[in-house]
Amino acid sequence: MANIKSQIKRNRQNETRRQRNKSIMSELKTSIKKVEAAAAAGEPTVDLFQAAQKKIDMACAKGVLHPKAAARRKSRLAASISG
Repeated sequence: MANIKSQIKRNRQNETRRQRNKSIMSELKTSIKKVEAAAAAGEPTVDLFQAAQKKIDMACAKGVLHPKAAARRKSRLAASISG
């Protein structure tokens, strides 16, 4: 455990951010899995794909995902449902 006051605060901030990032990433992964499951079942995926794209963009805007990682995820998701 840290003895320095600023480090104690930093640890609290890091834990709060970790939990927030974890929930954002969990929602993101769930939405991507829904798209992939619908594509595998042959169901329409347009609405699910748009929702997943929005989740990816929001995670990128909040700094949870790197912009290039977000672009890569969207590209691979689009390729998986089209092919």
